[in-house]
Amino acid sequence: MKRLTMGNEAVALGALKAGMTFFAAYPITPASEIMHMLAEKEGEIGFVHAEDEIASIHLAIGASLAGCKVMTSTSGPGMSLKQEGIGLAHMMEVPMVVVNVQRVGPSTGMPTLPAQGDIIQARHGSHGDYFPIVFYPCTIAECYRYTIEAFNAAEESRSPVVLLLDGYLAHLSETVDLSRVEFDLKPRSFKPLGTGRRHFTGLLEKDGIPRTKDTAYYREWFQRIKTKMQKTADKYRFYTYFENPESDTLLIAYGITARVISSLKTRFSIFNPITMYPVLEEELAEAAAKHERIIVIEMNDGQYQGEVQKTLMRKVESLPILGGTIRLNEIKEKLDAL
Repeated sequence: MKRLTMGNEAVALGALKAGMTFFAAYPITPASEIMHMLAEKEGEIGFVHAEDEIASIHLAIGASLAGCKVMTSTSGPGMSLKQEGIGLAHMMEVPMVVVNVQRVGPSTGMPTLPAQGDIIQARHGSHGDYFPIVFYPCTIAECYRYTIEAFNAAEESRSPVVLLLDGYLAHLSETVDLSRVEFDLKPRSFKPLGTGRRHFTGLLEKDGIPRTKDTAYYREWFQRIKTKMQKTADKYRFYTYFENPESDTLLIAYGITARVISSLKTRFSIFNPITMYPVLEEELAEAAAKHERIIVIEMNDGQYQGEVQKTLMRKVESLPILGGTIRLNEIKEKLDAL
């Protein structure tokens, strides 16, 4: 049945559909509606209004190890506080979904407006070598679907998966029929900690023996983790691509920015990555090969432009949209001026 659904609501509904049984978070604009909606499910799921973001990520780690499918949500400032826990969860191979609804920055006023400034943070925000999977939908139906896919990827990879939104998408409402969204559901991927002989996690042990300072084992473990993440990520290569055969320019955009520029298909080709990390190298290269110019449009100072340029090893232009607002006319003017 079709009904008016907001982006944050679609994320909460997607998590419940995916089988989430525990949620912990601390309220923060513009992510709070996810928490508000899931608070109404207390009793049906484990729900904790944590004292801060650091507590919420570690509550999620503990609940996941205990056998729950878990999620936590926040915005950029809270995501910064969660990063140590995210790194720990990667080391311990703990599946979970971490939602980051992006805004300009900390404090009030301008900082609470929508932005896309946490792209690099989503990939490189924590410590050590790790290989996160990151999704970024751009419609309400996609918010629902890719929340479910985030749970699937987390279970399959046994790692935290980041789901990015922005303040615009999170608060956008569309009439959608979520029952018609297609997806698969993956079951819990491992036995809870303490089940049988399982008393250690990930890097901390091998064959039931602690390996906390074993260089040879670390290298073996690291290669296993890297290979596992690469194989899993290969199954989650999501994007949309519209090729305009009359255009020599490829526009790359994601999230709300991809929606705003969708009407420019009459002038340009448009590539919308949904899987942000690992970067879709093959798909981007194939699309880029057909165009003389590549322009990345994003609500930050060129964070993904740098990733695309590094991937393609050719000039990639940046069209940054800063200040918490985005207008199609402004983008058109800037494109004409490039």
